[in-house]
Amino acid sequence: MTIRKQTEEIERRTLHPRASLSSESKGRVRPEREGEIRTCFQRDRDRIIHSKAFRRLKHKTQVFLAPKGDHYRTRLTHVLEVSQIARTISRALRLNEDLTEAIALGHDLGHTPFGHAGEAALREIHPGGFDHYKQSLRVVDLLERNGQGLNLTHEVRNGIVTHSKGKGMIIPQDRGGLSGTLEGQVVRVSDIIAYVNHDLDDALRAGVIKRSEIPPEIKKVLGDSYSKRIDTMVKNVISSTIAVSYSHIHMGDDVSEAIYSLRDFLFERVYESERIKKEFRKARKILIDLYEHYLEHIEDVFIDVPPEKKIDRHRMVCDFIAGMTDRFALMTYERLFLPQEWHQL
Repeated sequence: MTIRKQTEEIERRTLHPRASLSSESKGRVRPEREGEIRTCFQRDRDRIIHSKAFRRLKHKTQVFLAPKGDHYRTRLTHVLEVSQIARTISRALRLNEDLTEAIALGHDLGHTPFGHAGEAALREIHPGGFDHYKQSLRVVDLLERNGQGLNLTHEVRNGIVTHSKGKGMIIPQDRGGLSGTLEGQVVRVSDIIAYVNHDLDDALRAGVIKRSEIPPEIKKVLGDSYSKRIDTMVKNVISSTIAVSYSHIHMGDDVSEAIYSLRDFLFERVYESERIKKEFRKARKILIDLYEHYLEHIEDVFIDVPPEKKIDRHRMVCDFIAGMTDRFALMTYERLFLPQEWHQL
């Protein structure tokens, strides 16, 4: 018996009946022979970690554009915090921790430079619109490995494309848009647990808000510190899901309402504050100018692509812009649109 087979047998014996077993995966778009050591979900996690899109997350904005402090979150630290929270919940519920981790690490691979400001800019200018969760799926299906994609399992792909909530409900009553696995639902919940807490922490660090301005009803339910809030949310998800007999990942009304209030507070005082929006307007101009430039000069980037394959120029440029890091976008904008120092030879 191979090590992979032993691991699959351990899953069958120890995981909850509602957990996703790697041995029962719906498989990959392109069938592959499975390995001797790792399960299919472990291989997906490793493929994501070793991808170029994952490495670029370290230089993509979470909320604050190009922060000078070393302790502000980036898109990479965000997915790591989501992964940690999601793994804790999955382990407590005896779900498949490997599947949960793979979804968590891959859920934001399609995010643009400059955070949601970049997403809004591409949604405005690209004829087909733009959503980072759809782009994340496009990254793993097509863009990685020079167009071959990572060929991930159905369960990981499903979890990636269903993680996003926007201003919607954490777990909507209509379950149609939710992940088909409890592990994918865990990541969806863990995403908001992570970002409302670390964005609040960063906003306090940046002086955008003061601790005394956090609404008292939020502190009363969730706690008055970063660690207490996460602890409250995680424990509530675990106990509430057990209480509904694992029908879905659940959160109690009092805690979910407090999270919605905290999210509304962050939108009003941080995400949509004039101080942040002022920088986002600059980021928007950078991406739109770059987009329009490359649409007219597509040969500058796609040198080796034959003309007959340059049919959807908008899609090609959108993929290129979305894949940029903050600093690469700034460097490219400076090179293309700002006067350069003259170097005499």
